[in-house]
Amino acid sequence: MKALLFFGLVAIALADVTRFEGEKVFRLKPVLDEHVTFIKDMAKDITVDFWSPESPELVATNIDVDIRVPAMYLDIVYTRLQQSEMEYKVLIEDVQAAIDESGPAPRAHSYIKYNTLADIQTWIDTVVSANAGLVSKQVIGNSYEGRPMTVIKIGKASSSAKPAIFMDCGIHAREWISPAFCQWFVKEAVETYGSDSAMTSLLDQMDVYVLPVFNVDGYDYTHKSDRMWRKTRSKNSGSCVGTDPNRNFNAGWCTIGASSNPCSDTYCGSVPESEIEVKNVANFIRNKKSVIKAYLTIHSYSQLLLFPYSYTYDLAPDHTELLQLAEGASAALRSLHNTRYTSGPGAATIYPAAGGSDDWAYDLGVKYSFTFELRDTGRYGFLLPTTQIQPTCEETMLAVKYIAAYVQKNLY
Repeated sequence: MKALLFFGLVAIALADVTRFEGEKVFRLKPVLDEHVTFIKDMAKDITVDFWSPESPELVATNIDVDIRVPAMYLDIVYTRLQQSEMEYKVLIEDVQAAIDESGPAPRAHSYIKYNTLADIQTWIDTVVSANAGLVSKQVIGNSYEGRPMTVIKIGKASSSAKPAIFMDCGIHAREWISPAFCQWFVKEAVETYGSDSAMTSLLDQMDVYVLPVFNVDGYDYTHKSDRMWRKTRSKNSGSCVGTDPNRNFNAGWCTIGASSNPCSDTYCGSVPESEIEVKNVANFIRNKKSVIKAYLTIHSYSQLLLFPYSYTYDLAPDHTELLQLAEGASAALRSLHNTRYTSGPGAATIYPAAGGSDDWAYDLGVKYSFTFELRDTGRYGFLLPTTQIQPTCEETMLAVKYIAAYVQKNLY
């Protein structure tokens, strides 16, 4: 009887997990206004998941459009694409197979696997206890579903407040390579302190605050229920769930590149900072405004290094310096595996998007605010294989250290 009960519970649990057999990811290449209209009309008629850009409203000519199409709509999509005479190709033949390639979560924490939230939380405690005097932690608040949001502080202990860099990962739940990098950064920081001169100097003079998983509820949900989930898990007024936390900051909020529709993946929320996760981070940064000199937020995918602004095409007052710094960091990144990044302000480089965290931090006074869009350029998209975790993290470390060294030199 106990065995039957166990297998029954397993079956129920598996039934709650969204599967993606037979689904495909297409790359569409709109070059005419008619192509743009076609894509937007198709999005109204059938349910497709926009990977890049993040919503049909952002579709424009000469910008590749990556969409995930459920198996039930494939015949319709193929027929319509042929009628449109628009160029396209299939990036991922079977989404579930690509998910399976990432492998199951490891039984113990691993820097070259995608870890569950529970394993990351245990890992945080382990790193803190093993590196007393260099690493500490702080819960900056709880999520909508009550999970702790834990920031790791790395830096040589000091009797007075030190200038700092703040870095977060995992704002969007399905971008798993992002939290993987934050964990890698912490590993490299503690392992190379005392032997690597640049890291030692940085942590002697500055503190680095790392939030390994920003959207803790969403990230947990991608591991347990729906690998493709993007938003938070807060309840909206209707039946749809979640807000895009990177459209919920008070920076040109909901004016462009964001949706007021609660069912949209780019839903901006009912008001700025409606999401408790966003409010927790914003409060933390506001409270340390006098010491935080740089803000880095890690996303995927597209291989971009962006800076303000995204909510307007106007150039930031520090545009020239930020561009030079981004280009230098991108060159440092490219030096390892020849991975090429594009640098520039968000709106002009990728697409306009209001309510982003880097724009908000910059307007608050954090001059060196950057968004990384990690590997790749769409071959795997959000389903980057685990074999690419280490090279992605290794090269990104070079860019982050380049920015950190520049900030350190320009503190005063």
